[in-house]
Amino acid sequence: MPPKGFQRKKAIASDGTSTPQLPSLAEQLSYLENPRPFKNPNYARKTFRRSKNLKAVLTQERERERAERERRRLEKMESGMEVDGEEEDIQTYTSIEAPPSLLPQKHYCDITGLEAPYTDPATKLRYHDKSIYELIKGLSASAVKDYLAARGVNSIVK
Repeated sequence: MPPKGFQRKKAIASDGTSTPQLPSLAEQLSYLENPRPFKNPNYARKTFRRSKNLKAVLTQERERERAERERRRLEKMESGMEVDGEEEDIQTYTSIEAPPSLLPQKHYCDITGLEAPYTDPATKLRYHDKSIYELIKGLSASAVKDYLAARGVNSIVK
């Protein structure tokens, strides 16, 4: 494919007359010179970058927390309330405290650690699939007790 803007030199016949040379099949089928209606001619790439790195986010969050605490302290001073060292918690990206989840707690297999949709009724061990269940059926009572103790369950194995 010839580069954009490339034009072939017209061939001149040996008898001195210029004959127009027909374009090759590849040049006839080329879409290089056709307009591209799917491209927006007014498109300009935005230089504004919305994403921030972690350091910038944490710095901005700390600054917001500090400003919020200062604003609350000034409000309390103006209203005449005592301002002690007591701090109210503000929910931020860095705070660990969160309300309890409304979703049900997930159960994990005592043997593999994968998600466990099943529980053995005899031993109360949780298992992932039937191959693990077959392994559980072959465990001794002391091994079952150890698995339950690792999970934090102290039940009597029958």
